[in-house]
Amino acid sequence: MAVPVKRRAPPDTENVEALELELLLEAAFRLHGYDFRNYARTSMRRRVANIMRREEVATISALQNKVLHDRACWERFLSGVSVNVSAMFRDPGFFLAFRRHAVPLLRTYPFIRIWQAGCSLGEEAYSLAILLEEEGLYDRALIYATDINEATLRQAREGIYPAELMQKYTQNYLHSGGQRSFSEYYTARYEFAILRPTLQRNIVFSQHNLVSDAPFNEFNVILCRNVMIYFNRTLQERTHQLFYDSLGTFGILGLGSRETLRFMPQEHLYEPLVATEKLYRRTA
Repeated sequence: MAVPVKRRAPPDTENVEALELELLLEAAFRLHGYDFRNYARTSMRRRVANIMRREEVATISALQNKVLHDRACWERFLSGVSVNVSAMFRDPGFFLAFRRHAVPLLRTYPFIRIWQAGCSLGEEAYSLAILLEEEGLYDRALIYATDINEATLRQAREGIYPAELMQKYTQNYLHSGGQRSFSEYYTARYEFAILRPTLQRNIVFSQHNLVSDAPFNEFNVILCRNVMIYFNRTLQERTHQLFYDSLGTFGILGLGSRETLRFMPQEHLYEPLVATEKLYRRTA
């Protein structure tokens, strides 16, 4: 009598995709040194799904094959998983609070070092340059604007943005306490707006990986807004430690509207400067 063969149940699709995603992120780390393994899985799955549609592949494994063997595909993958959402004077209330509460403290320093971490396409770094210029502080300030993506940084260095965005940026600027006509800061040319070259004079755009790179200077201000929302708890804690190690005593830390210091190991080392706008000051 034949012994019936017990058939194994087919693998669960969701579990297979989760494994494929882990392998893809591990491959990206081992081959290229970019560590996305501790990024929040929900947003990472969404971004990978968008990349798969653009690359016209049906599975994450097929995408991994292209990422490993096609340099151009890797560059597209890196741009797809990097978060490049920004705007000039984004969240105007934050910049207004910075102007009113942080600037008076910065006036006491002979030289001001600022780190704009996760600068994306550079809009917030240029916004900060405009604000400091209007407050008479830009000539003694240096802004280090960093991002993981070199292609993004190349665009940021150009300081060229779609002209159609200028109306929105003008409104943001006015609501943030802007003191001049925003049109003074750019030249319109066809469908583009070219920022005034003098705004770039004290900005250094450079590649830096928050996941793996070490501190590289001591700063009076660190701004990292709407970046850590894509990190899991482990990576958030590591990034906060990196910022604490990089921030001088009484230095200022600015976070995004959906980010917080609460429940972080470093929470007791800061005091709120403007709690509603996620501006903090290191006290220990």
